[in-house]
Amino acid sequence: MAPVLNAYPQATATLLLLLSMLSLAAGGKLLVVPVDGSHWLSMREVLDGLKQKGHEIVIVAPEITMFIKPTENFVMKMYPVPSTQEEMDENFQRFLRDVLQEGSFLERFLKVYEGMKRVSDLAVSSCAHLLHNKDLVRYLEESKFDAVLTDPVLPCGPILAEHLSVPSVYFLRGIPCGLDFEATQCPNPPSYVPRAFTEHTDHMNFLQRVRNLIFEIPNYFLCDFAFQPYAKLASEFLGRDVTVPDLLRQASIWLLRLDFVFDYPRPLMPNIIAIGGVHCAHKKLPQEFEAIVNASGEHGIIVFSLGSMVSEIPMKKAKEIAEALGSVPQTVLWRYTGEAPPNLPKNVKLVKWLPQNDLLAHPKTRAFITHGGSHGVYEGICNAVPMVLMPLFGDQMDNAKRVESRGAGVTLNILEMTSKDISAALKAVINDKKYKENIKRLSDLHLDRPIHPLDLAVHWVEFVMRHKGAPHLRPAAHDLNWIQYHSLDVIAFLLAVVLLSLFISVKCCLFCCRRCCFKKGRTRKPTKSKSH
Repeated sequence: MAPVLNAYPQATATLLLLLSMLSLAAGGKLLVVPVDGSHWLSMREVLDGLKQKGHEIVIVAPEITMFIKPTENFVMKMYPVPSTQEEMDENFQRFLRDVLQEGSFLERFLKVYEGMKRVSDLAVSSCAHLLHNKDLVRYLEESKFDAVLTDPVLPCGPILAEHLSVPSVYFLRGIPCGLDFEATQCPNPPSYVPRAFTEHTDHMNFLQRVRNLIFEIPNYFLCDFAFQPYAKLASEFLGRDVTVPDLLRQASIWLLRLDFVFDYPRPLMPNIIAIGGVHCAHKKLPQEFEAIVNASGEHGIIVFSLGSMVSEIPMKKAKEIAEALGSVPQTVLWRYTGEAPPNLPKNVKLVKWLPQNDLLAHPKTRAFITHGGSHGVYEGICNAVPMVLMPLFGDQMDNAKRVESRGAGVTLNILEMTSKDISAALKAVINDKKYKENIKRLSDLHLDRPIHPLDLAVHWVEFVMRHKGAPHLRPAAHDLNWIQYHSLDVIAFLLAVVLLSLFISVKCCLFCCRRCCFKKGRTRKPTKSKSH
């Protein structure tokens, strides 16, 4: 066959061209409405996998972003927004400064609230400019997409999917107030499913269960605060009254970045697919980092990163961390772009970027200092590296609690920790064998699976594209009201039947008793008259 192909190079070229055209023809057309920041990083892995399958991918994103940049691999539709790159960066950095600033609980709460409000307002404004961009919306209407892939944490994508009448696939870690489980009609009992921000495990005592139940109230207000602007925006754009839960219920598939090795076991609906660790594939280390790792000797290295969006901290805290890092013999690779602390020890290498997952996969990596984001935690589990966790905000406190409860790491309060605390935590996870044994056990369980989460995510996106949704996985619970869902009408009916039966039985008994007593009375009277 090879000599024949070599003899006819033009025929070979034509054949390859036809095969490539056939591959494109077999592919579908996917609209992607991502969320910026760390959310984008793992979604990008799935998009690369779909691109390799021959699908056409159109990404809609604002011109001003942190990580979503134009690329030749996808069709990028960027729309203008009123804010500038400098304003966006300053808003986020200001929010991080407020998170890391010491003070009373009330002062910190108000500052963090104001920061979240500013970031939320920017997101809502960005969504409004997308929906009001008539030329872009017209292009999307004419493109005839097979499906929409989006992150519903910011529900602009679900609004577009509803407008285009296209089946949607949601890709997310979770929604803090539990709206994802409400929208999927997934059982969410507070008796053993810990609520966000409680830092509880799935084994709670009585007082913890009371606290867990009470947390439903602030969760409700959190949802209202976060999503009410989107409900108003959706109602105006779609021309009818609609709520965010109404939009979320239309999803065909929910790709949740969870795995029960890390997350606590809980019920899931048929259209919820667990893909925790979707981004954990690692590559060969770049030469510059390979050289640093090899030069570390028998002690190995420590990887230190507070996530993709946090690269500098207040100088006071940086000095304490630097002092602690100098107390261990390992070489520390610290992703840090701020001003270097004056007491930086010789064993610490500051880098503006590092291949985190590739470094964690190296056999010389002894520990991982992380903020507790889900991406970093899953990379630590995938590569069996014990962790020292310094959670900052959001779900990071709960993530840190999960790792600590599994015996795979130590959690520190970043506002209260001292250099001695950091040093002690590092020495514990490196020298105490139980941490390595526990994280190795979690890693073995996580990696023992029939299909990689990335392949699973790609499959379900293609499934929705091929079949125009997944209605067979939609539970009938969506068609029931609250009374019907909890069978309150059935309970009321059965209770009425029991009470009526009981009432009739009592009446019958009383009637029979009266009849019997009346007959006895009539038979006794003649006897008395005869005795006289």
